[in-house]
Amino acid sequence: MPDNTTLDRAMGALAGGALGDALGMPTQLLSPARIAELYGHVEDFVAPFADHPVSKGLLAGTITDDTEQALLLGRILIESGDSFDHARWVNALLEWEREVKARGSYDLLGPSTKRAIDAINNGVPAEEAGRSGDTNGAAMRIAPVGIMMPLGPLDAFVGKVAETCRATHNTSIAIASAAAVAAAVSSGVSGGDWRAASGSAVAAARRAATLGHWVTGGDIAARIVWAQELVRGKALGDAIRLITELVGTGVASQESVPAAFAVLEVAGGDPWQAAVISANLGGDTDTIGAIAAGMAGACIGFSRLPQDRIACLKGINMAQIRELAADLVAARTSNGRVGRTGSGKDAA
Repeated sequence: MPDNTTLDRAMGALAGGALGDALGMPTQLLSPARIAELYGHVEDFVAPFADHPVSKGLLAGTITDDTEQALLLGRILIESGDSFDHARWVNALLEWEREVKARGSYDLLGPSTKRAIDAINNGVPAEEAGRSGDTNGAAMRIAPVGIMMPLGPLDAFVGKVAETCRATHNTSIAIASAAAVAAAVSSGVSGGDWRAASGSAVAAARRAATLGHWVTGGDIAARIVWAQELVRGKALGDAIRLITELVGTGVASQESVPAAFAVLEVAGGDPWQAAVISANLGGDTDTIGAIAAGMAGACIGFSRLPQDRIACLKGINMAQIRELAADLVAARTSNGRVGRTGSGKDAA
């Protein structure tokens, strides 16, 4: 049976990510000025405006692909057992893509994941499909790896991250970004605060930067350190301006992932504040919010998240969140090894 505190922090990572995702859903792809014009200052769930480029028709509080793919990856990790099952993961992504298309939401897919899925559909081997994936899709869904894997030994930890990235984001930048986020989550699940989580993230990103296909771009570990130092001690308005103007909030890993760590710094580790700050940044608000609030949630636990806001989330089942979190924690206590028949129903 998982330790209650560990399970609480595991659930905090998943539910915190969902909060950040859903709060940023109606503001994604918009400029800060357009967000203010349409919604004012976003500090609670709102419905997207009628002609939103990707979120139109969704209800306030609805999660997007950030959360859906994280939960999907978590379940595949449990079903895979000792060695990550790439075929199972690719097939799950393809089935998920079909469901997303049926809902009319294909444009919610990130560019690297969309490109890799299209390539796989066209017969490209999964191990080759992700060789150009350098955007933030791997980092946005990586939290389950951080829940399942202890940080040490670090080579094994970043190796597991890289395995899950291979089909869609098999590049040095994407793997380093995902490793940073997963390490922050793992640190939180093990009892670390958000500052310790940030330090673990930098160490993991440095180690992971040698993996995958090399692509050009700023070093993720260095940019995380720089982004957090850039906003440290600044007034909220100044910090937000620095994130949007200098760090960047686009889908590129070297923008959005350091931006999420800067948000974590500005929010002082508070998951809801991280979600609120992210939602008003402009750009890839839902992904930045999912990453930042998910890392913060891992560091404080589900029980300290705003329960009234969690109750307003749509498209997510909290009983399933608890079950998945329990399965991942059970795998963590066996050092990342779990059989295909592991059940969080018993553990929870």
